[in-house]
Amino acid sequence: MVRIPDAKVALSTASVYPESTATAFEIAARLGYDGVEVMVWTDPVSQDIEALRRLSDYHRVPILAVHAPCLLITQRVWSTDPWVKLQRARAAAEKLGATTVVVHPPFRWQRNYARDFVTGIWRMADETDVRFAVENMYPWRYRDREMLAYAPDWDVTHDDYRHFTVDLSHTATARTDGMAMAERMGDRLAHIHLADGKGSNKDEHLVPGRGDQPCAELLEHLARTGFDGHVVIEVNTRRAMSTAEREADLAEALAFTRLHLASSPTRAPRP
Repeated sequence: MVRIPDAKVALSTASVYPESTATAFEIAARLGYDGVEVMVWTDPVSQDIEALRRLSDYHRVPILAVHAPCLLITQRVWSTDPWVKLQRARAAAEKLGATTVVVHPPFRWQRNYARDFVTGIWRMADETDVRFAVENMYPWRYRDREMLAYAPDWDVTHDDYRHFTVDLSHTATARTDGMAMAERMGDRLAHIHLADGKGSNKDEHLVPGRGDQPCAELLEHLARTGFDGHVVIEVNTRRAMSTAEREADLAEALAFTRLHLASSPTRAPRP
């Protein structure tokens, strides 16, 4: 007997970079993804709720999650105040019907934001039905030097959050055990960024199955435990030489995910 969880498989709009947010909706529809996660970044369409709604309606692809603008490149997107960014991300999610806002822990130099981050995320989570799913990050490395760039911690399981996102490319870069992290998150694991990695200093976001992370193992674990969040394909296709090559990578990632989410309940759990 095969059991398939209720989890939907979405495409991150970041997965088509340097193509546009609009292109991500088109590809998601063509390949049969269940929805998209909108990465809010410098593309004006990603910041425009009405434009996103029109894309979703036109392609009949729901927006399942909104990734708040937490990257270095998005420091001025939706305000320079990080709490305003999260408020706008929540408002966008509510208006677009998304159930999750993905947020990174603060950079260490955002001292006031970092100091109040854990309690602030709880406060915001209490004000909405949208899940604020805080994502694991990684130490920054250059040659033999390591910099702890995030506060309170890149390993978000060291702090108390209502919901988590696990990203397996980030566990690869951190050189930590991805399955152990997911298991520490327990029933607060609400959201998956599925990608692979080989432990490079760079955040690789490889197509699942092309690195050494437990992508298949995690998906099978989700199937056994009845996971009802979203699995988001967040891979790097910027080296694709053509649209066809990019779509082939995204089709492969989707097929890998659906295959391993169809798991036998009699399969032995991880020791």
